[in-house]
Amino acid sequence: MTARIDTTVILGLGLIGGSLARALKARGFSARVIGHGHREASLARGVELGVIDDYTMDLNAALEGADVVVVATPTLVAAGMLERILPLYAGREEAMPVITDVASVKGNLQRAAQGAWGGRMPPRLVLGHPIAGSERSGVEASRADLFRNHRVILTPDADNEPAAVQLVRDMWLATGAEVVDMSVASHDAVLAATSHLPHMLAYALVDALAQSPASDDIFRFAAGGFRDFTRIASSDPVMWRDIAIANREAVLATIDQFSGHLAALRKAVDTQDAEGMLQTFSRAKAARDEFAAMLEARQRN
Repeated sequence: MTARIDTTVILGLGLIGGSLARALKARGFSARVIGHGHREASLARGVELGVIDDYTMDLNAALEGADVVVVATPTLVAAGMLERILPLYAGREEAMPVITDVASVKGNLQRAAQGAWGGRMPPRLVLGHPIAGSERSGVEASRADLFRNHRVILTPDADNEPAAVQLVRDMWLATGAEVVDMSVASHDAVLAATSHLPHMLAYALVDALAQSPASDDIFRFAAGGFRDFTRIASSDPVMWRDIAIANREAVLATIDQFSGHLAALRKAVDTQDAEGMLQTFSRAKAARDEFAAMLEARQRN
């Protein structure tokens, strides 16, 4: 297969950046994949594992000759990275590579980009987010199939060049992902409900139980349901702190909504409202069963 582009640069070689590098190399989408970051040991390990072809600690050197640049750093760092990169192309848009990202929050990146580009989105910056991951982190956890049959959300802007959007779309399609488009606001609201809130709940539950006087017995006798629900509390705490800060308003809205439902359930338990509890549990079961059927149908297709 002839490579679609010559050089892809990954800024931040962790689980997502490393997995994307592996996938693009495996599918022949990019002839070369270059890494950049602030931890040289991780970058050198990436070369040793065959995840990337080479690396540089110099950002300007990394950008030179790049066709696609993927900002795969943590969410708050990604905003700062755009504020560093975009001014380098002021007045010379034709020299800018196509730039995209993998961050879980889009609003803060949009604001950072607009602030660095005169109030509008740069034509070749296409924000994106792969809905895939693991509680494991680092380049050694990377997998070429991480994105296969998973969704990637792009949030294209009216200021984007259509060719830039298409190139980013094709890049993710090459990994085996399904690519969908959303607005920035819709993305952040949906992810707050489906990803950010569950992580907040898992962290809060494990933290609360760990501080209980009976914590030893609680964890000793915890069964599969507890293990499955709390698995995501093993995720990178720094990353999730940054996500909560970056998506503050949407996360707070989902926490408040959930808190209202939990308070109603608490009242039903307290007053022994059997019918109220049954209605809540039945609605939840029906919704979860429908969701499971959707996942099964997607996997079959």
